[in-house]
Amino acid sequence: MPEPRSREASRYGPPVPSDEAPGSAPESAIAVHTLTSAAKDLIEGAFPPLWVRGEVSDFKAHRNGHWYFALRDADAQVKCVIWSSAAKRIPAPPDDGMQVLAYGQMTVWPVRGDLQFAVRALEAAGDGLWRKALERTRLSLEKDGLLDAARKRALPAYPRRIAVITSPDGAAMHDIITVARARSADVEIVIVAAKVQGEGAPESLVAAIERVGRWRDADVLIIGRGGGGREDLWAFNDERVARALAGCPIPTISAVGHEVDVTICDLVADVRAATPSAAAELAVPSRRELLARVETIGQRLAVAARRREERAVTALSQVQQRLGLASTRLVERRRARVEMLAGRLNALSPLHTLARGYAVARTPQGATLSEWGQFVPGTPFDLWLRDGIVSAVAGAGRPLPESVSAFPPEEGV
Repeated sequence: MPEPRSREASRYGPPVPSDEAPGSAPESAIAVHTLTSAAKDLIEGAFPPLWVRGEVSDFKAHRNGHWYFALRDADAQVKCVIWSSAAKRIPAPPDDGMQVLAYGQMTVWPVRGDLQFAVRALEAAGDGLWRKALERTRLSLEKDGLLDAARKRALPAYPRRIAVITSPDGAAMHDIITVARARSADVEIVIVAAKVQGEGAPESLVAAIERVGRWRDADVLIIGRGGGGREDLWAFNDERVARALAGCPIPTISAVGHEVDVTICDLVADVRAATPSAAAELAVPSRRELLARVETIGQRLAVAARRREERAVTALSQVQQRLGLASTRLVERRRARVEMLAGRLNALSPLHTLARGYAVARTPQGATLSEWGQFVPGTPFDLWLRDGIVSAVAGAGRPLPESVSAFPPEEGV
């Protein structure tokens, strides 16, 4: 191996061509970027992707979507970066002080020569990141009133067309079609294909919801998928999907996973179904149940009609009885009044007076003679009695003394 040249010789002597390695001599010096890029290749070659445990500190989210922070323990720390493409797959940014598991690779950023850990996946101890992401989305939707029970719409009783947003290859679609056809063959099922998990699933679901909304020819929308892990169902916790579902102009049913799975879409939809099969049962009325319901309603109407008829007959009979009693009382009151008036008329009748022993004097022409001065001596007159008439001739007359009543009191008075 040739001896290295002295600094003075290399500095002041003429350049000497050499086949030595780049950077081993001033004549073969390399650029800084070449150095940092070589370090990057060396570091990445020495360290395969691995999981690292540590505590998050100094977290910063850049406006371009990249996340920067340090991962440390009691003895050391390493700078970390999560590029925007990887950040989209992480449910929520970590908090300072959070214990996390980071999956990535040691590398060097050639621009600055910084040693850093490029994180591809991040998991908090337990389900901290997932829970944080769910809570952030829930609070945002709640703030805008999208979780308010008052805005929930009722499902139509007899839908004619149902739109279903799900994967065309999943079991959910087959379950919904099978249950819907068994309940009623008249309801039309329209499948709107969408990606339900993985990268791009939220965008696909939002596009499908907006497509159904623009179509406006379906009566109900079912959105969902079959069971799966937390990551498989995460697209239905995306805030964009939830807001699109809340803005859908037709009633919606969310049917994501199994009964124990509850997603943000379940909270926003008008109705939550435990499973896709349950969603079909809620949306499609059973033909047999409808016929049974119609028969029951018919029976209830018949019973109600009979009861109404019986009540009408009873009411009519009561009215007849009341009318009969009222007419009887009216006749009795009229009879009593007539008898009272007849008694009063009889008391005022001249014949009644004659029956008490009095007589009435009348001229042959029928004029009544009620004063003694009307009797001219020798003038004939008729004396009307209770049971007959007596012809008489007037004699000399005289007025009654003032102390004598014109009519003596009746006997017994």
